[in-house]
This record gives sequence, structure tokens and C-alpha cells, in this order.
Amino acid sequence: MPGWSAVAPGTDLSSHARVLTRVHDAVIAGGRPPVAPRRVVQRSWTRVLGMGLDPGRRGGRDPLPLDAVEARRRRSALSLVIGELRQVLGSVADASHFLVVVTDAEGVVLWREGAAATRLHADRLGFAEGATWTEAAVGTNAIGTALAEAAPVQLFSAEHFEQAQHPWYCSAAPIHSPVTGELLGVVDVSGPALTLHPAIGALVETSVRLAESRLRWHHEQRLERLRRSADPVVAGVQGPLLVVDDDGWVAHSSGVAVRPRVAAPQAGRVVAVAGLGLCTPERLGEGWLVRPRGAREPVSAEVDLTGPPVLRVRAGGGPWAAGLTRRQAQVLLLVARAGRAGLTAGALSRGLFGDDQHVVSARAEVSRLRRVVGDLVATAPYRLAEGVTLTVRTGPDGG
Repeated sequence: MPGWSAVAPGTDLSSHARVLTRVHDAVIAGGRPPVAPRRVVQRSWTRVLGMGLDPGRRGGRDPLPLDAVEARRRRSALSLVIGELRQVLGSVADASHFLVVVTDAEGVVLWREGAAATRLHADRLGFAEGATWTEAAVGTNAIGTALAEAAPVQLFSAEHFEQAQHPWYCSAAPIHSPVTGELLGVVDVSGPALTLHPAIGALVETSVRLAESRLRWHHEQRLERLRRSADPVVAGVQGPLLVVDDDGWVAHSSGVAVRPRVAAPQAGRVVAVAGLGLCTPERLGEGWLVRPRGAREPVSAEVDLTGPPVLRVRAGGGPWAAGLTRRQAQVLLLVARAGRAGLTAGALSRGLFGDDQHVVSARAEVSRLRRVVGDLVATAPYRLAEGVTLTVRTGPDGG
């Protein structure tokens, strides 16, 4: 049994469901439950009650039209692995009277299949393709709670917030991109509560591992295609270089040893690569050619504070500009004033918050800044990258 199981081995499901109903009713009424709900359930109920949802009423599922669902399917990376998921889960769904559901990262049901009778019951519940199954839409449920908790969740019977969902169990786990780490969606297995089997959680975990493994394989195939398409260009380029995809994964390297991934390229933005120094990526088919900038190509940047903060950069790849928040401008100026010695996270915390108790927040501020300015700001310690100069333009009042 996985650690996130809702029911201990050997539990009498009927008796447990009755206890959970009393727990649910007591908590909703503001009373003392006979036993405490599981922590994950308590956290979710607290969130849902704070949203003002009524457990006695069915929340709006707001199903999308079929063409909108189809568009989401086409955009989803999970479309690459839905066939494998169906092979693993769909083959036993009919016999086991459960549904297999795959959602996107927003909790919208993109694919659903399983036993006909179970599908019919799910239709009455609004658990259908195009419906949104977040906590905000339908209360505590495995899909929405897995999204909220960023972790696998199994719920049994009255652990669901809505009374209409009490006859169900559901087991859901997030799927993440092995390429970017981003959340892609959720795999869920749901069925009649009293048919919950101890192996369901393990089945869901196995399907997630399979999906992420296949996504990794698809990415390796894309890198191989990029490598082959870049061969004619690379053959005519002198000096060290990299060919990388849009996420910075290296398809080809020449003259330099690097990690499997570098910073994701952006058009015209300089990127710092260990062993190459500052580079300006150049579009190359479906990827990027990354090679060192000329030795006499400095990067000059200016923070304009005469109005809403703007960063203007002049580099070999051409000038570009980006809007900054006041906080991002503050971080950039603190880093620049530190010179080549740079700032530790503690020092940046003191500069931003007046003490060194906000190190995590300081690091997060740098991460947000680097999403805008790229590798103009180096890390460990935080400083301007080598070859970058920064000036500040202020208004008459110095602001």
C-alpha cells in the first residue's frame, strides 16, 4: 500500500464509510468528530469551507464544449502518452468497475474511459470530459486535492466534501514533465467506494512512472532529430559550440564539456554557459546554436527609472528591452552595486528586508528576476555576469 492510501489493509469498508460520514457531518456542522480526519483531508476541507462551498449542493462543473476539449488535448504533452496509459489502466477498468481519468494541469478532464455502468454514474455526477475537477469547483476530491497539495491523494467515501461524491473512492497522482519539471496533469482512478482495492494506489503510481518515462523517451527522440538536422550547419562552424532545444537540453556539443542542460535560450538574450562564457543564442531550426560571443563584445545594460522600470540591453544579438517590477529593479541594482564580489542570499535578504531571516524569499526574488533578464545576473554569489555593465537612469527626483 502506498503511504498516501486512504484505507489501511484489512479495513471493513462499509463500517469505515459509516464512520467517515459521521466525521464529515460533525466537521461541517462545526462539532467534534468521533475521530479526527486525515491531515490531507482536514487541510482540504479547511480550504473548501473557506471558499464558501456547500457540501449538500453540487458545485458547478462548467464543462467545456467538445472543440475546446479537443484543443486542450492537442496542446497537452500527455497526448503523447495517453495510448500507454490506456494500455496499463484501461485493460482492467471494465473488469474492476473503475474509471480512468486524465486531466490537464488546470483540472479539466481531457480523457475518460472505463466500465459502462461506472461511466453512467459519473455522468450523473458531472464527472465527464470537459468538466473542471478542482477543489474550487467541486470541493475535496482526489484530482483537485492532488493539484492543491502537489502530491498523490487517495480519498474514500465521505472524505469527499460533496455528499454526492460519498459513494466513490478516487486515487490521483500528478504527472510532471521530465524535461521542464512543470505539472502536466493528473491521472485518476475512481470507482464505487466499496470496491476499493489495496492495489489501486500502486496502479496509479505505476501509470505515472510509465507516462513520465515515455515522455522522457519522446524528448530523447526530439533531441536526436534536432542533432541530425543541425549537422550540416555545425559542420561549417569553427570553435566550440552547443546545439540545444528550447528548454536548454543539449543535443550536440563540440569543443566544450557541459552538463546535459543549460539555461533555456531566448532570442537576443545573453546566456552564460560554463566553459563558453557569455553567448547569444541563434535560432537553428527547432533548436538553438549557442557559441561564445566575440571577446570585444561587451553587454551594456541600463535600468530606466524615469517611469515604470525598464531594462534596456545592448548586446551582439541586437538591443532588447524588458519591463521590470519595482522589486525586480531593486534586486538588480543591489546586485550591481555589490560589484564582482557579489551578494550571498543572506546579504540580499538584508538589502531587501532589513534582516537575514528572509533568505528563501530573497532567492525567489532572484529567480523571478532571472526569468526576465536571463543570465545577465549570475548566481553563487549573485552578481552581474562577466562582461556586463549596468547604468541607471533616474528622474529629476532621483526616483
